[in-house]
Amino acid sequence: MRLIDGGLSTELERLGAKIQGELWTGHTLLQDPDLVHRAHRNYIDSGAEVIITASYQLSRQGFEEIGLTAGLATQALHKSVEVAKRAADGTAAKVAASVGPYGAVLHDGSEYRGVYQVSLGELEDFHFERLSDLLEAEPDLLAVETIPNVLEARALANVLREVKIPSWVSFTAGSGTKLWSGEYIRDAAAELVGVESIFSVGVNCVDPAHVAELVPEIHQATSLPAIAYPNRGGVWDSANGRWGNQQPRSLAQWVSDWKDLPIGLVGGCCGTTAQDIAEIKQVLVQSHNQ
Repeated sequence: MRLIDGGLSTELERLGAKIQGELWTGHTLLQDPDLVHRAHRNYIDSGAEVIITASYQLSRQGFEEIGLTAGLATQALHKSVEVAKRAADGTAAKVAASVGPYGAVLHDGSEYRGVYQVSLGELEDFHFERLSDLLEAEPDLLAVETIPNVLEARALANVLREVKIPSWVSFTAGSGTKLWSGEYIRDAAAELVGVESIFSVGVNCVDPAHVAELVPEIHQATSLPAIAYPNRGGVWDSANGRWGNQQPRSLAQWVSDWKDLPIGLVGGCCGTTAQDIAEIKQVLVQSHNQ
């Protein structure tokens, strides 16, 4: 397994950032890019081979809805990649540009419900526009993440067919077989089959207890190496902007259980920090030496 980073928002909070408002980590990127750089670097120093940019919540549509300009959104998307590349400079770490779901720009936790009233064409236009901005900044990879329904998977497959940069797609789910939309994850994964730019399909921001069920479902549909970067478990409270009832078990303990799964990349999402990534690194080293 290769190691990616953990929750950028959680590491930023550990460093003193106030993660709140519609733009999430994007606020910190705009106000204190050096702190974002420091968080990225903490993950690299902890063993992460891939770091994910602070672009998850950024889009022209999202900026315009809160009274900012589309031009500022494009600048922020570029900056998210530039800050990560600066953190990775002089190391072997790769930069993956975060491509969050359409639900993220609604600023209401819709990605954890999986239902939003848009058409296939609207989703394609939304993702094409944002990907165009991100690709101008030349990241190493695309991290298309937290996708909660089949329709968005279909839209992304159509858009990613025109992309040459290596990409992974990861889904979020509420059980061991179904997306938050109630659809089967294997059906969403099947939408991605044959898209040449996609090198890995998996899950992120899911309860780690579901990974051992979800990964085989996805792998059976795609035959690609999986990626798994779960959160700390629990339930997202969108009204108060926090997670509750999180798993007491460490992520490193879960990773030890997944050694026989077809996972090629592993890391953490919400609720995880650079310390978690350092602990996973130890598990991976120990496993390699056995």
